[in-house]
Amino acid sequence: MDSIELSVFASRIEAVCDEMGAVLKRVAFSPNIKDRLDFSCAVFDSRGELCAQAAHIPVHLGSMAFAAKDIVRKMTWQPGDMVVLNDPYLGGTHLPDITLIAPLFLQRQLIGFVANRAHHADIGASSPGSMPISSHLDEEGLLIPPTHLLKRDKEVTEVMRSILAALQNPIESHGDFSAQISANRRGLKRLQELLEIMGVDNYRQALIALNNYAAKSAVNSMQEIQSGIYEFMDVMDDDGQGNKNIQIKVSININEGKAHVDFNGTADQVKGNINCPLSVVAAAVFYVFRCFLPNNTPACAGTFRHISLNAPKGCLLNAQRPAAVTAGNVETSTRIVDVVMGAMAKAMREKIPAASHGSMNNLAMGAEKNTECKAWDYYETIGGGMGASCLYNGLSGVQTHMTNTLNTPIEVLEMNYPLRVNKYALRDGSGGKGQHCGGEGLIRSYTLLQDAHVTLLTERRVNKPWGINAQPGAVGENIINDKMFPAKGSAFLKAGDSVTIKTPGGGGYTKNN
Repeated sequence: MDSIELSVFASRIEAVCDEMGAVLKRVAFSPNIKDRLDFSCAVFDSRGELCAQAAHIPVHLGSMAFAAKDIVRKMTWQPGDMVVLNDPYLGGTHLPDITLIAPLFLQRQLIGFVANRAHHADIGASSPGSMPISSHLDEEGLLIPPTHLLKRDKEVTEVMRSILAALQNPIESHGDFSAQISANRRGLKRLQELLEIMGVDNYRQALIALNNYAAKSAVNSMQEIQSGIYEFMDVMDDDGQGNKNIQIKVSININEGKAHVDFNGTADQVKGNINCPLSVVAAAVFYVFRCFLPNNTPACAGTFRHISLNAPKGCLLNAQRPAAVTAGNVETSTRIVDVVMGAMAKAMREKIPAASHGSMNNLAMGAEKNTECKAWDYYETIGGGMGASCLYNGLSGVQTHMTNTLNTPIEVLEMNYPLRVNKYALRDGSGGKGQHCGGEGLIRSYTLLQDAHVTLLTERRVNKPWGINAQPGAVGENIINDKMFPAKGSAFLKAGDSVTIKTPGGGGYTKNN
């Protein structure tokens, strides 16, 4: 294929993912999917190698790219099948992220797969919002190993019923599952149309060319980085179970366009839920290196062919079952980005920004059904300050790095849940000062209109987002009824109580003279 044909092919296969996302957004029931856009879509080849992905959620996509090969190899596939899973130790991230995978057959040949992953605020956890202060995987909700949800394009009734029976709002949840099924069906249709135009052999040759091009582009970019071993260390504030300043250490060996990322020296897995399966670690590492590449580099398996990683079994970043992992996907993943970027700043300082706010600032709340009120589950992540760079001030009040979701619009939140938003504003003075200043965090304050259970899973409440030759960003604060609340904690609140989240700012940046 010449360069124009390859570019057109890359755009067409990526458009399949974009259209899947458009269907999922428009058909989903829950605000978490249709308004916050907490979902991702991708296409894989017959071996589970990544072919294309939409610009959705980095932590979803990188983990799917890392784990899909094992998933597709272990299952038996027939036309019309669709497999559901959320097991973090079998290709998932954490239990609220539910993945649906569907095979594409053409002329009885298995050609590839489409997949989407969406965050369900209700997965039957021990607390509403399904982001509990857990110490064991069983406390985090319904565990779904890779299981056929559809066979011969028909829903496997007993599987769907068993899933919905564990949830508080089965009607809304069933709607979200139906949206995910519809998104995969649309992806299969569009991919089949592309194959009918190209032919199977030409399609497979195009994928080989695409991966080779991506690998060459990645190697060329990494060859611009001076060979050497670069190290960095940062810490998690706590695990919600009494363990504090939990170390994450990385050593990155750059050599002739290849990178080996080693997390030896990282703390052992902990009692709390900030542990990570290796797939989440891979997502964070892939994301950082993807940021170094030209914008037109395809998002496919070849892009990551020359990146390898190691995390010792049983450490925080390669936790073993049944370690709790709910916050590992959202909080620890952001710290992995910080340490990998901190190490790479020693190799290419003027291309690496200061640390961003370093937390998804997770807020989950809701109530179980009683005689007066229906059950409800609400979950959102809240933005903060972006780290400054050698060219620009950091952006203020944005999601950064491993999340790419929107905020929940106030009108949507207040229409769907017994909540009132009192304040939503930038947090003046929270960005680190420097030649270029870090972005400002956010202030988001709520009043409960009904009794509810509230859970907060946050970071950078003790350890500040670091600057580069400049001031760090301010730490965040969690406040309930004018009293400080821990970084990770839960509480039963009454109607009229208030919850205020002040998110961290980004670190500042000053060039070396």
